[in-house]
Amino acid sequence: MKEKRIAFCPTLAAGDAVRQYKGWRKGIDAEPWQIVAKRKSFAAALKSGVTICMGGDVGVFTHGDNAREMEMMVDYGMKPIDVLKSATSINADVFGYGDQIGRIKKDLLADIIAVTGDPSTDIKNIRKIIFVMKDGKIYKQL
Repeated sequence: MKEKRIAFCPTLAAGDAVRQYKGWRKGIDAEPWQIVAKRKSFAAALKSGVTICMGGDVGVFTHGDNAREMEMMVDYGMKPIDVLKSATSINADVFGYGDQIGRIKKDLLADIIAVTGDPSTDIKNIRKIIFVMKDGKIYKQL
């Protein structure tokens, strides 16, 4: 994948949700082989330096809970700052929109959130949203 510049989108939260729907009690039962295999493939991707984008197949689990994927990426070994990059600039680049979105930069479209705390050191802070702006319009402000 690295050689051919193919990005890896692990969709960790989807597999996690499916296993739980099938009866796995996360944190109580041993991890099923599918979860163990996903951990190994994610670790291999991190080690190899393959580009990792962020996407969790929302819909397999509750819409609006995309942070679940980000938290799992950290749990599986990725640094929080790298997860944030995956969800923004890397995703934009992978999907061919890096010249339009994915960064706070003059002449790019900007959907911006602000959170309490620093998600680059603790990804769980990504859930503590206090400000949302899309296309220059403020949707949430505390």
